[in-house]
Amino acid sequence: MPRRRSWAAVVLFAVAGAVCAAPSAAAMTAGSADHATAAEETAVASADSLGDHAASLVASMTVEEQAATVVMGHIGGTDPAALRSYMAAGFGGFILMGANIPDSEAALQNVTAALTTDAALPPLIAVDQEGGIVSRLNGDDYPASTTLKERPVADTTAAFAARGSLVARSGITVNFGTVADVTDDAGSFIYGRALGTDPQSAAERVAAATTAQEPFVASTLKHFPGHGAAPGDSHRAIPDSSMSLKEWRSTEAKPFAAGIDAGASLLMFGHLAYTAVDSAPASLSPAWHEIARDELGFDGVIVTDDLGMLLSSGDPAYADPVANGVAALAAGSDLLLVIAGSDAGTAGRMTAGIAAAVDSGALSAERLEEAAIRVVTLRLRLSAATTQWTQCPDCDPAD
Repeated sequence: MPRRRSWAAVVLFAVAGAVCAAPSAAAMTAGSADHATAAEETAVASADSLGDHAASLVASMTVEEQAATVVMGHIGGTDPAALRSYMAAGFGGFILMGANIPDSEAALQNVTAALTTDAALPPLIAVDQEGGIVSRLNGDDYPASTTLKERPVADTTAAFAARGSLVARSGITVNFGTVADVTDDAGSFIYGRALGTDPQSAAERVAAATTAQEPFVASTLKHFPGHGAAPGDSHRAIPDSSMSLKEWRSTEAKPFAAGIDAGASLLMFGHLAYTAVDSAPASLSPAWHEIARDELGFDGVIVTDDLGMLLSSGDPAYADPVANGVAALAAGSDLLLVIAGSDAGTAGRMTAGIAAAVDSGALSAERLEEAAIRVVTLRLRLSAATTQWTQCPDCDPAD
């Protein structure tokens, strides 16, 4: 099983430019095996307790409430009242896009605070903060993939620790920010966002980015099973690859495996068809979900890439957004992301469609419950984190 990091048991000094981040809570002494073992045992016990609590909460929910829990919705704007009203439907998460980001950090904190309608179970609040090409937040001047792929791995650690702190300070709990795709083709859609040009270098930097972010936010690996071998822009089509599973294991899989071993909380499935494994996009493929769980040992939350992208592909097989969501859940995804083409009613329609699918038998109640438990467990874990992180512009790097 992947190793999980204990948030309150890490001392991290991350240097990127003039920014350092350090925990204000007590942390274990580096190099103490006894303390490390105790912290790991405590983390495991805590995880078990959160899982039990999540299962109890989900069991008390109606099917409609469980369905809402596995949807991550989106509307534009920064009006706190409108955002609070939207989230009152009980959605499990919200993704911030450019139109949700005000100029100041204080104003952004007001936005994220408005998204929480139940303090005992805050939603997952996510953002795409890769840095560089894909950057939503103001103030992220830290090195990004465009240059990190050519710099020492320690630079990736520093940049993503600072980036993770920036994200967390705004009240955001999930960063869809670690691109685990790999390609050496400078003409590729994903080249500028990838952290490495070969599987080994990408794996090292993906692991570093994951380890650096997890003390601050729930980090996410994307776009499984790998955009590098599937040319094309998945915002406009469904890229495909004829790569064999054997070749995938020795190439594209390596950065994802490294990130999973480093403790990534979420794994984002891309709308990518590796036809030697399954003709369907990975996001809708039971085979790829099984590979992620059984081969790579991922036990966290599997989130789809934006389901609106399937509609944008123009393929009539994916013209029904609710059917796509139900198919992704049935395949093994836990959290459905809806952005492109969505309006204030999209997430609600997805919720209703999932509930109807359970009622009709098209989606098993057990699969929905499993997905909801994973999402609620992560929500509880993030809300229970007690370590307080602060920026210390004058601190020195750790030796």
